[in-house]
Amino acid sequence: MNKTPRTAILVVEDDDAMRELMVEELRDAGYVVSAAPGGGLGIEMARAERFDIVITDLRMPEVDGFDLIRDIVTLPTPPHVIMVTAFGSIDTAIRAVKLGAFDYITKPFSFEALLLGIDKAIRDREQAAQIHQLKERLDEMYGFDNIVAVSQSMREVLSLVRRVAATEASVLITGESGTGKELIARALHQHSPRCDRPFVPVNVAAIPAQLIESELFGHKKGAFTDAHANRDGMFVEATGGTIFLDEIAELAPALQAKLLRVLQEHEIRPIGAPKAEVIDVRVVAATHRNLESMLKQGLFREDLYYRLNVIEIHLPPLRARPEDILPLAEHILAGHSARRGRRYAISREAQQYLLNYYWPGNIRELQNVIERAVALSRNDVISQDDLPAHVQEKRSSDFLAAAVARRMSISELERDYILRVLDEEAGNKSRAAARLGLDRKTLYRKLDEYAKDEPPRES
Repeated sequence: MNKTPRTAILVVEDDDAMRELMVEELRDAGYVVSAAPGGGLGIEMARAERFDIVITDLRMPEVDGFDLIRDIVTLPTPPHVIMVTAFGSIDTAIRAVKLGAFDYITKPFSFEALLLGIDKAIRDREQAAQIHQLKERLDEMYGFDNIVAVSQSMREVLSLVRRVAATEASVLITGESGTGKELIARALHQHSPRCDRPFVPVNVAAIPAQLIESELFGHKKGAFTDAHANRDGMFVEATGGTIFLDEIAELAPALQAKLLRVLQEHEIRPIGAPKAEVIDVRVVAATHRNLESMLKQGLFREDLYYRLNVIEIHLPPLRARPEDILPLAEHILAGHSARRGRRYAISREAQQYLLNYYWPGNIRELQNVIERAVALSRNDVISQDDLPAHVQEKRSSDFLAAAVARRMSISELERDYILRVLDEEAGNKSRAAARLGLDRKTLYRKLDEYAKDEPPRES
């Protein structure tokens, strides 16, 4: 049984013989036990001392077991209450549980039954404590204080996340791969009323097309050849919480229609099921693709787009928020310092190279560069020699030389140049097209090709 000397039990019983017997038996079983002859004193003791479990009689003069439960459940850390009474009935049990009792035992009872009830209460408390600790760690990991946001653009993103988190609105997170879309999705969930329920991430692009319907919506036994048993899908797994559909642009048209129904009707239909099942799930989606361009090409449903895009959160690329580069690098380095028990720093020369680099892979690439530098560094200071050669290349003054050094193809060079010009024009496609000598349609086509060619990655 789960019993330790730290488990403190309060017995509230007006029958002297019964009270003394219970105290003796529980102490012999290894618990720390206190006792009160009535509900009034029991309440005073519960307020003054910390108890894990209170075992109380129901019928007592002046203050009965129901009164005691009402008072105890208001304590900052209330103990689990087990009600013991000779006046057992279903109505009494229901009333006790509704007031906050954990369990209910009817006299006469065996002492083994009481020990089992105590053991169950202890395990429930331990599980609740573990969940609380996990939530605290998640709050720390995905709290706003853990998201680096020095730049104005990222401060605006976090401001929007704070406002949206408490709502039930569907959210579409856009931005290049590696910008931290899943981190933002987890922050949305962690600061929402659903934070105590599951967060289920799904990389749509990583699931084979023939399996994705079953993975998302589940299936019934016999629905297809390998369906040997009923299986809940990820939407059911996320019940009460949030499902994060990453790389949503990769969803096949047939599945787009079924997802639209989920968003409209709040129900799913597992493969082979005779009828739909109601679900309670918040949907957050993400993509690095240009969905508006896909709409024009008929590759993505317009009605689904607007269902998903109730609120759009766009994450700017790292190159567009240089104020965040060094704080992010220091934040990443702090994690390595904590894990290795060493205090790392970045030299001024290395910092300058980090600031000058273009970061096509965004934060994910920065994480990779810092991890590599820590692994190669001969001391606690990251120097420029610890950085990859391509990070040490000059960004603009020697653009062609850097392209040669990186053995870039003509198409890669064109892509890099177009993206840099677009970045320098703050995303304004008309000005970028004019600088590049391209018409806007050609620029849109090339940008969409670049998005298609980029391999899907987790956010």
